[in-house]
Amino acid sequence: MHAHRFADAPFGTGRGPWARARGTGRGRGQDAPPPVERAEVAGWFAGRLPDAWFAGPVELTIDRDEITVVGPLAEPEAGEGDAAAARAGRIARFREETREQRMAVADAAQERYGRSVAWGATCGDTRELFTTLSVPVMTRLRQPERLVLDTLVDAGVARSRSEALAWAVRLVGRNADDWLTELRNAMTAVEEVRARGPRAD
Repeated sequence: MHAHRFADAPFGTGRGPWARARGTGRGRGQDAPPPVERAEVAGWFAGRLPDAWFAGPVELTIDRDEITVVGPLAEPEAGEGDAAAARAGRIARFREETREQRMAVADAAQERYGRSVAWGATCGDTRELFTTLSVPVMTRLRQPERLVLDTLVDAGVARSRSEALAWAVRLVGRNADDWLTELRNAMTAVEEVRARGPRAD
């Protein structure tokens, strides 16, 4: 059994102060799934994923809506063929041959954790995500922020305000990765200390 690890993805812990915003007029509201422990999710997937599927550690990325599972596949012997095409073919074969099993695991995980499951695979330097959620996020912006989005639309960087906002979030994620990682680690440490504290009951 391969050891499972979590990808360093934005807000990928499934925990933290945002997960406790239910019923306070903040966050996603009453329909938000409960927070999850990273180790518990990793252990569950370690027990459910067949040993033969992946050639190394699986990356698990978790937010409040989705669990993404990405595993590495063994590189095929391309011989005289194109190596990139061989990797793409290996990923396509894995996707087709494991579809029913992956659906069963996803259904069980959704029932247990209240989150959809997306799958992906890597082979060499080729990475492919099969299905992922596109979740609408409601926000209120004042005129200066709206002008930023409109500038991106008018310049042809994005086709709409929502696409411009997604572009801006991706840009922040790329350029502030170290800071975001430090922030996530700090919030995780706070959660662990709080969990070890005295309980009223």
